[in-house]
Amino acid sequence: MSLRLATFNIENLMTRFDFTGFRNQLRQDRVLKLFEVDGEEQYRRLEEARAIASTDDTRQLSALAISEADADIICLQEVDNMSALQAFEYGYLFRMVGNGYRQKYLVQGNDSRGIDVAVLMREETIDGQKIELVDIQSHAMMTFLDLPPELGPFPAENPSDKIFKRDCLEVDLRIGGQPLTLYVVHFKSMGPSRDGLDGRDSTMPVRRAEALAVRHIIERRFGKGHTANKRFVICGDMNDYQERIEVIGTRRTGYRFVHHDEAESALDVFSHDGFAENVMRRRDVMDRWTLYHARGPQEQHLCQLDYIWLSPSLAASNAGQVPQVIRGGQPFRTVFPPGQEVERYPRTGWDRPKASDHCPVVMTLDLV
Repeated sequence: MSLRLATFNIENLMTRFDFTGFRNQLRQDRVLKLFEVDGEEQYRRLEEARAIASTDDTRQLSALAISEADADIICLQEVDNMSALQAFEYGYLFRMVGNGYRQKYLVQGNDSRGIDVAVLMREETIDGQKIELVDIQSHAMMTFLDLPPELGPFPAENPSDKIFKRDCLEVDLRIGGQPLTLYVVHFKSMGPSRDGLDGRDSTMPVRRAEALAVRHIIERRFGKGHTANKRFVICGDMNDYQERIEVIGTRRTGYRFVHHDEAESALDVFSHDGFAENVMRRRDVMDRWTLYHARGPQEQHLCQLDYIWLSPSLAASNAGQVPQVIRGGQPFRTVFPPGQEVERYPRTGWDRPKASDHCPVVMTLDLV
């Protein structure tokens, strides 16, 4: 009995317009800067038209990426609300995959922009096994007071602060009668440089605390020291990496690709003692990335931000399985190492429209 499981940061699946660009030039879309806009009302009408047109292209590409993944269960990040999820599934996914993801779950988390984690599920796996929700629990309200003090120090002035910047959604399932627990997360993003540290290093303590909290939730659930033989998966955009591929050069001069291991990562919380396995490491070292990052030709790299971590028992029972990375929705600005180029979806642009800057990751799991 098999299950196809995917994770995907769908990026800003919103049901609302953002008009702040009228008063804040830094937030104004670049195309509107090409036109003279006479007053806020005209700006609002133009922004509505622009957003609607570009969103249709974007969501068609997002749906193509999800359709190509062909997963039974999809863990999503950056979903505005249930209305947005339902509208996207019915208006876009349904047209591509037919009667598919009828089970939809989302709990409002802590993100200041209102973007949440969510789960889309079929009613049955592709081989006809029933997918049943047993229970779902949000951990958005978890604070640093809920963690054992010895796990500290923690990046919070107030111990009653919430740990998760979005949420950790715990989803208990039965797949053909077999138990499986998902932990769907979206960790703190890398911010701008601060206190002499770059954006990754300055925000890493927050992500480390989130990873510690996820591990604590799992160990509290199954018993510390007794998690290895349980069936759990940690999925989501974790906004950190343990390795990266530095991209050196330009399109005119050509590129070199250099692999680097990171000295430290928030995700070491999961890997250092074999608590869970990042199955992407079963792929070639140059072919594990899910995102291209660039700030001009002087700062470019490929890295993995999107993860499927398997419990040791699941990893062992699926030793021969390797995850897939869906890259057809990547914008044309993304630099691919030699031999990894893919045909982009129709209408994909230089940097937009695109399915997402993130690639869906999907894996077939044997649950027998």
